[in-house]
Amino acid sequence: MLTLNLDWNENAFVVKANLLHENVHDGSHSFSDKRKAVRSAVTIYNDLPEYDLLGVTDCVEFIKDENGTEIPGLKGKYKVVLVEYKPKAPKDGNFHETDAIQVFAQKLCADHVWGCNSEAYLFYSDIKKRVKLPFDIEYDKYDDLIKKYITEMRTITERGVIPKRKRGQKCSGCSIKDMCFPKDGGYNVKDIVMSMKGADIV
Repeated sequence: MLTLNLDWNENAFVVKANLLHENVHDGSHSFSDKRKAVRSAVTIYNDLPEYDLLGVTDCVEFIKDENGTEIPGLKGKYKVVLVEYKPKAPKDGNFHETDAIQVFAQKLCADHVWGCNSEAYLFYSDIKKRVKLPFDIEYDKYDDLIKKYITEMRTITERGVIPKRKRGQKCSGCSIKDMCFPKDGGYNVKDIVMSMKGADIV
């Protein structure tokens, strides 16, 4: 049996995202009308061995569509649309690749649960805009990526050792960077050079 010790820390970015998601998940975004049913905080999963994923959506829209799929608890057929809320859009106005990977994992779960081919969007709250994710034309690309990341995460978890930081890895905004890559404290360049060369430095 594998036991995990989980550490967590928060910074301003995490708090802002938490407040956004509390607003999304507070129930006010769940409603139904003649055209669609909208649900927030829906638990979905994909238990196929190559994925084995479990998650909670921000928002799922079931839009009536004669060519759609039947959804338990709803009458008729529907197109399934996933909407993931994020606080800040990238400067180019497109989407962060890391956000797309997260939502692709949701798509894998939604498609598995409802037997559909869901559409997926990111909603960036700072610009109040939805960005459609290109899973319809780049499915294989994201499927390969998610399988690669799942394999890597399972390997890291089984080893129980934090991997070395990759060159160019952007950690400045991460709330757990000091736990993941702790600083050893102060150092003196002269002492380091002396220990390496075994010689006095003038």
